[in-house]
Amino acid sequence: MRKAWSILPEEWKPILTERGLRAFRADQILQSLYRDYITDWDQATTLPKDFRESLKTEFPITKAETLDVSTSSDGTQKLLIGFEDGNAVETVLIPATGRFTQCISTQVGCPMGCAFCASGSRGVVRSLTADEIVAEYMAGRRLGEITNIVVMGMGEPFMNYDETMRALKLINAGKGPNLGARHITLSTCGVVPGFAKLAAEGIQFELSVSLHAPNDTLRNELMPVNKRWPIDELLTACADYTTKTKRIITFEYTVIKGVNDSRACAEELARQVRRVPMAKVNLIPLSPVSHRPDFKTPDDQTLLMFLDVLMKNRVQTMLRRSRGKDANAACGQLRLRHLEGN
Repeated sequence: MRKAWSILPEEWKPILTERGLRAFRADQILQSLYRDYITDWDQATTLPKDFRESLKTEFPITKAETLDVSTSSDGTQKLLIGFEDGNAVETVLIPATGRFTQCISTQVGCPMGCAFCASGSRGVVRSLTADEIVAEYMAGRRLGEITNIVVMGMGEPFMNYDETMRALKLINAGKGPNLGARHITLSTCGVVPGFAKLAAEGIQFELSVSLHAPNDTLRNELMPVNKRWPIDELLTACADYTTKTKRIITFEYTVIKGVNDSRACAEELARQVRRVPMAKVNLIPLSPVSHRPDFKTPDDQTLLMFLDVLMKNRVQTMLRRSRGKDANAACGQLRLRHLEGN
């Protein structure tokens, strides 16, 4: 059974034609799904009642319930979205001047096991289907007009490549939600085969890479994925990607006090990043997570030193402001709280 939110706009007319239905109904379906924000086919009142009944049977709308909402003093909202099988994922809504960004998840939990991330602290349960990813987006869209999506929530997008790409193509589609490709950013922790696949898509999605360490010794400790695809192989894939696509790659670097925040780390990071044409760095102060109380946020002086070293080494760098700390907005924390019954 195909779910309505997994069907690309151009696929509706052939589906209807095969069933002897008139093609113009496709536009009514798309209007109902992505402009009227329906959650049940009964709400699609422009469609005949008998047609709505057949849509319920053949192309049901994914059931997704907002189980919990955590709101920060800065306006950031984290939603815990529950699905019919009892599993739940997080999506975060981040307001800013002229922007309303949604961070979405692609898996229930995460298989990658990064040391500082709550998402992977209990492993992965399963990957989301395309319609479930779109359901996350629609839950956010009902709260405001989304201007940007970052696929930086729970899970590793390149480990759920096909379903993630179908969902993003649907969100990008002109007769669907119509969110521009350059307003959609995928983030990977370094699953190297995904780079060539994404480059071959020919879609101008943005790409970021969670690096978080400048060498294999430290990255092996923080990010187990590095043991499979070490930094040299990862940066080679990044360089190939930028050459093929002419698109910038953003390296995400979470700064952890006493772990990866030294001047030597900053100098080494600058040397590594310069291997990739068209690259920039986002420095992110650690948002503490309950399962690693030994990991602390660095002070402002250290962050500014790190930023200064990178910029003096001609690396385009931005120091990001943490958002939603008082809303458990770091990846996986709201789900972890829910699982623990707190």
